[in-house]
Amino acid sequence: MLNRTSINHLNNILEKNSNWKILDIGCGYRANKKASVIADIKDFSDFYKERKFVQIKEKNLPFKDKEFDFVIASHVIEHVEDFEFFIKELERISSKGYIELPTRLGDNLVFENENIWWFCYDDINNRLIASKKNQLVEPYITVSIAKLFEKIYRESLVTELAWIDRIDYVIDNKIREEGFKKISFYKLIKKYFSKKIRSFFKLLN
Repeated sequence: MLNRTSINHLNNILEKNSNWKILDIGCGYRANKKASVIADIKDFSDFYKERKFVQIKEKNLPFKDKEFDFVIASHVIEHVEDFEFFIKELERISSKGYIELPTRLGDNLVFENENIWWFCYDDINNRLIASKKNQLVEPYITVSIAKLFEKIYRESLVTELAWIDRIDYVIDNKIREEGFKKISFYKLIKKYFSKKIRSFFKLLN
């Protein structure tokens, strides 16, 4: 079962279940403060000296079946080539968790993103819809700027999901076949200043 949630609601749940064994996977330097185990393909063991860190070196996650009470995968799945296998691994090592993904808009705006997949959430069937990423807008903001925008526009830039037992998904690449033309950053800036100049001359008249 897959449902929308929020990071604030998630943290409240984790706060109330301090006995849970929690894994934060692929978090880089931003592990959830309630995570008892942290895992990443890069070695962050020096950064997380006071918590257990496990470096992931193979496709199979180095954990036992249902080893964790809760697993957090924030901004990870969109980077994984075989995301279907990765989802099965998440389901194997835990019975519930939290997934955070960039929206298609958020993914297109940030030029530092190196994502393979796009995901959106199907609210009718409670499942993820995956497709290969399609860059429709020339990106023009950094990850740090995006984080600032998320404070106000979070629902437009981030998809937050909670799952129990299974993570339902389908692959649908139709959006890559609908003939969208990439919008260039130069064109956006040109339109912006063109409108500003017209507004300026209107004030003079």
